[in-house]
Amino acid sequence: QVQLVESGGGLVQPGGSLRLSCAASGSIFSPYAMGWYRQAPGKQRELVATITSGGYTNYADSVKGRFTISRDIAKNMAYLQMNSLKPEDTAVYYCNADVSGLVSWGQGTQVTVSS
Repeated sequence: QVQLVESGGGLVQPGGSLRLSCAASGSIFSPYAMGWYRQAPGKQRELVATITSGGYTNYADSVKGRFTISRDIAKNMAYLQMNSLKPEDTAVYYCNADVSGLVSWGQGTQVTVSS
């Protein structure tokens, strides 16, 4: 079982930036992918960005050019740098890890973009 803890959410004005962090711990014995997802009120959870153990990244079209996912494998950390934030980016952001097909989720961190 892998435990994930997100941090770094908060309230930011449109055009601002935030950096989310995700710390993974527990039974991690093989290379694994990590990702960020988000869920806005009344909407389904959607993919934001993913990164493999080899560093390959994938982004939702809505965040390309504004968000950057990265990770520190030695520290079992993943990050999401969010720039040029828009009100429509408001959501609870969840960290995700896929370890040999076993998917774990964090508890989520709220990001609110509002003036």
